[in-house]
Amino acid sequence: MVELEAPQIDAVFHALGDATRRHMLRDLTGGERTVSQLAEPFAMSLAAASKHIKALENAGLIRREVRGRTHLCRLEPGPLASAHQWLGFYERFWTNRLDVLERLLREEDARKARHDSRKSPASREGDDQ
Repeated sequence: MVELEAPQIDAVFHALGDATRRHMLRDLTGGERTVSQLAEPFAMSLAAASKHIKALENAGLIRREVRGRTHLCRLEPGPLASAHQWLGFYERFWTNRLDVLERLLREEDARKARHDSRKSPASREGDDQ
């Protein structure tokens, strides 16, 4: 299992826990964006957008570069890949658990089908009454 430092994984999931920040990350998959471009789809000030961007920066999910008066943001996929690997451990855990449950249910269904097929037709008719 991939082990991330607790503060790092906490910051990543905190950043991903907000729909605005997830939308900003999705926008950044298309390439660099300015703070204004990231804020544009939302009814928020540049100061509010900067707070969201700061949360993404703190998680290591984006890098901000200042060129003159323009702040350009770029996606940093490393922490997302690490979070995905962390979640993958639990996905495998639950997949394995559900596979065992499915096998047990199929075995139970097969036992019931064998039991029902052993009943004679006369006894089956009596069961309906």
